[in-house]
Formats: sequence, C-alpha cells, structure tokens
Amino acid sequence: MTSSLLSSRLSSRRPSEPSRRWVWVVMAVLATVGVIDTGSITLKRWGLLGPLVCPGGAEGCDKVLNSAWGTVLGQPLSLLGFLAYSSVLVLAVLALVLRGDLRSRLLPVGRWGLFLIATGMAVFSLLLLGLMVFKIQAFCFFCLLSATLSLALCVFSLLQGGWEDRGQLLFRGVLVALVVALVGLGWAASVDRPAAVDTRGTPPAVIAASTPESIALAEHLTATGAVMYSAYWCPHCHEQKELFGKEATTKLKVIECAADGKNSQKELCDSKNLEGFPSWEIKGKLDSGVKSLEQLKLISGFSN
Repeated sequence: MTSSLLSSRLSSRRPSEPSRRWVWVVMAVLATVGVIDTGSITLKRWGLLGPLVCPGGAEGCDKVLNSAWGTVLGQPLSLLGFLAYSSVLVLAVLALVLRGDLRSRLLPVGRWGLFLIATGMAVFSLLLLGLMVFKIQAFCFFCLLSATLSLALCVFSLLQGGWEDRGQLLFRGVLVALVVALVGLGWAASVDRPAAVDTRGTPPAVIAASTPESIALAEHLTATGAVMYSAYWCPHCHEQKELFGKEATTKLKVIECAADGKNSQKELCDSKNLEGFPSWEIKGKLDSGVKSLEQLKLISGFSN
C-alpha cells in the first residue's frame, strides 16, 4: 500500500506528457531552421544553388566555408550538419505523432536519441566556433546560427523530462561529449598540420564533371590568351569553374587576385582595375561576371 502510494505521488510530480509536447514542437522548429541553413550551404558548395546572402559580409562566410576545415572526406562539412538536424527533426516529429503501443516502445528511445544527438552537435559546434575565431579569424553568420541552434537543441532536449535516472543521463551525456570532443579535436589538429597549411588560400575543389565540349572550350580560351581573374573565397568564381567542370578548369589560365590567396598576383589584378570577380580578359577586353559556356564561345570566337 505504501509503495503504491509513493509511486502515485512520484508520478504526480512528473510533468505530464502533454505538457512536454511544446518542447518537441520547439525542437522540430529549430531543427527545421537548421536543415534549411546547412542544406542551403551544402547545395551551394555542390554548385546546385546560387550565391547566398551572408549578413555581416560574404567574404567572411566564404573564407570560413572554403577553409581547410570546411570539408570532410571530400564533402562539405555542412552535409554532416544537415544529416544531424534531419535526425533531430525526424525524432521530434515522431514524438509528436506516434500513438498507442508503438509510441510507448519508441518514445524512450527517441528521447535518448534527441538528447545524445543534440549534445554531440552542441560540443562539435563549440569546437567549430573556436576554429572560426582563433584559426580562420573570420565571421560567418550561417556558422554562428548553426551553433546557436545546436546549443538551443541541447538545452531543450534536457527539458523533455522523463529522466528517471539522472545519473545515467549525466553519464551518457558526458560520455558523448568527451567522444565528440576528442574526435573533433583530432580532426581539427590533423587538418591544421604543417602539410595542410599550403591548402589555405586555395579555392574549393571543383566537383562537376567536364564534358568534351567544355574541355575543348577551355583549351581554346587558354590558347588564344584568355585569362580569368579570380579570388579563392569568391563564390561566383567557384560557380564559373563548376560550369566548366573539374578537368576543364585545370586547363584554364586563372589568376588569383586575393592578397592572401595562394600564388597571388594582386598587383597585376589591381593594374587591371577589375570591377568584380570573376573577370574575363578575352581578346584584350575585360568583362566581369559569371559567363555561360555559350557566351564564352561567342566572345572568344570558339567553334565546334
């Protein structure tokens, strides 16, 4: 009788499930913003989305996203963020829509999943903020937004309630935080090795495949003395290269104009009075802006 009464009192003190639904709603909204944020960056890095407007200055965002730490295993780091936010979104929505026996079986697992994923995201976000401030030394609004969302998700994951064993909560949270911190620090240090320093000031890798026609056009442009003036942090320059594709881009004559860019020829660029990047110099005439391959064919007199 006493045990039954005690159990009844404890359950009455716990927040009812309906009172926690607002937490999952908030987490779903935050995760949706995160999906849009990281998804947009990923699509831009893949060349499937045009330039993004970055509050605070596009140059800072480009330097951060195109830095040595902006890529993992040949893919944009933002792709990992997109997958993490997508996981949180799915788990939060399931917590809101599941009913019956399926809900009773899956909700505890989903609750732990939300907490552990959000904890890992928060720790990794703090690491990335440290890199942005102390290593890259540039401001990126999208990165700061993602870090804020990750930290907020971690806090709200704790507010889900239903944590019967606080010791287990603390143990698992600290374990995940330590693992993510150690792996993240190891990754950051490996990128920052002396051998990797030479990659700084270099443009992001071109991913798109070249066509025989784009390769022929690139060879024609170089043979006729055409020059593309570029800056490694310039998203429009990367967009122009993606139009040619990976192999064709290597055949173009590209002049680096950023002062801190690798093999910079800033004085030459300054002498040209360029209006923006990219700028093409074809047949002695300068023309700024991204050009389609068809436009470049007409301007350069290329014929198949």
